[in-house]
Amino acid sequence: MKKLFFVLLICTAFCKAQDKPNIVFILTDDQSYDLLGCTGNTIVQTPNIDKLADNGVLFTNAHVTSAICTPSRISILLSQFERKHGVNFNSGTSVSDVAWQNSYPVVMRNNGYYTGWVGKNHAPIGKGGYQSGLMEKSFDYWYAGHGHLGFYPKDNHAIFNDAIAFTQPEIINEGIDDFLDPNARKLKGALHFLENRPADKPFMLSINFNLPHGAGTNSMKLKDSDDDIYKTLYRDIAIPLPDNYIAKKDITSTKLPVSLFHTEDRQTGYNYVDTPATIKERYIRELQAMTGIDRLIGNLLQKLKALKLDKNTIIIFTSDHGLFGGQQGLGGKALCYEQTTHVPIIVFDPNATKKQRGLKSDALVQTIDIAPTMLAYADIKAPETFQGTDISDLIKDSKIEVRDYVYTENLWSTHFGNPRCESVQTKNWKYIRYYKNNNFSATKEIKYAKQIGIPINEMLYSMHDPQIATYRDYIDSPLYGEQPVYEELYNLKEDSAELNNLAENLEYATVLDNLRTQWKVEITAARGTGKSQVLRYTNDAFPKAKH
Repeated sequence: MKKLFFVLLICTAFCKAQDKPNIVFILTDDQSYDLLGCTGNTIVQTPNIDKLADNGVLFTNAHVTSAICTPSRISILLSQFERKHGVNFNSGTSVSDVAWQNSYPVVMRNNGYYTGWVGKNHAPIGKGGYQSGLMEKSFDYWYAGHGHLGFYPKDNHAIFNDAIAFTQPEIINEGIDDFLDPNARKLKGALHFLENRPADKPFMLSINFNLPHGAGTNSMKLKDSDDDIYKTLYRDIAIPLPDNYIAKKDITSTKLPVSLFHTEDRQTGYNYVDTPATIKERYIRELQAMTGIDRLIGNLLQKLKALKLDKNTIIIFTSDHGLFGGQQGLGGKALCYEQTTHVPIIVFDPNATKKQRGLKSDALVQTIDIAPTMLAYADIKAPETFQGTDISDLIKDSKIEVRDYVYTENLWSTHFGNPRCESVQTKNWKYIRYYKNNNFSATKEIKYAKQIGIPINEMLYSMHDPQIATYRDYIDSPLYGEQPVYEELYNLKEDSAELNNLAENLEYATVLDNLRTQWKVEITAARGTGKSQVLRYTNDAFPKAKH
């Protein structure tokens, strides 16, 4: 009798595990909303991603919380605004071990999921950040590099040296196969907690690209060994300039006041936006990268089907933020405009009803909603530290939306000229406020570094303890009375490109006042209560650390 009871107990646990869905989360890098066929791009070839949207739900009004890689990715991992988690390139901090325990991968692993991470990691976790080893130890399968991968990842990270392929999407594809398929070629560089993925456990796989980010597209070399996608695709057609494109030589008035946005200090990696020829070349490479990613997703779908995993695997696709391509003369990111904050979120659930397939939702959602949604699918209680919202009911075609306002922010204000700013928006209106920019000039830092013989990267990218205080003040000051020096108001329904600032138009004074009032509500909620759970991560504490 006891033996029978034990067998029944094992069967019950096994069946419960099998009932839980597998989840694959795909995150691209610097991918603007309009780089997919399903979001209206008539040039790019992304049939597999479009198929996910056709058979799932495409959120057309989704936004990041911070339009820059590290804080955005940590916001996704922890389901928190940057003002709460407190980590950016200029923060001098890493995510603490305590905070990391409430990340979606750790929570899912602790609740019975077999977890994997493939591709790029751009989140410093634990004491020493990227060198702590905590990130790698947090997964059952790890095949990733810290920081940028480049288009040829073997040039930058030894972990990928055993891959057969040389280009980024194809190397990541090998890692996916190794994670999913017990019969796939084993990659010597990959870290396996177990030799094979357990068949009786649900899995959670995070796939992270460093494309179409400039660190990848800039390093494309059109090698003979590259696939034709990366050599010839899109090169035989006329490539249009982005809407509202302005070449550097044609700029007669700046988008923002020159005292506020120091464009002369912009990172040189974005100078390709300055001329029509260079922006067209970069756009071709972005299109090629997206088609390479799309082919990988097609291979993923085929692999899931071959392994009979397709009927129980949810796929979620998004980007960490968008990127300017010379629109209004702008390059780079780290602003609160639609071009940088607006991203696609696609959720494909194979068990959705016919009525729930091919939906487009204009509900206001954010990337911090992804983690609580995954946990909801997995029937796991979300940590109280989460600030995002479960949107699974919207995926099932609920008409009850989860928020009336979207809040975004940029706290990466440095010698590269970017201003601090915050935004509150509804479906119809967006309000942006900016603060005084007193940052020293990167152009001058480069000048003096050359004069004295200091390596330029050390001058520009080293983080030191006093900068922690500056960053913390960036977080606190607006909450305690710092006033904006410039404001913008846009009618998103009539002016989605944000060309016409209505902040000084008295006709819209009531709209502006209402959004100013809501700003206080949103920034207070974003900050939350208590201290940020971070660790000191500066060159003073870790002289050889990469940031």
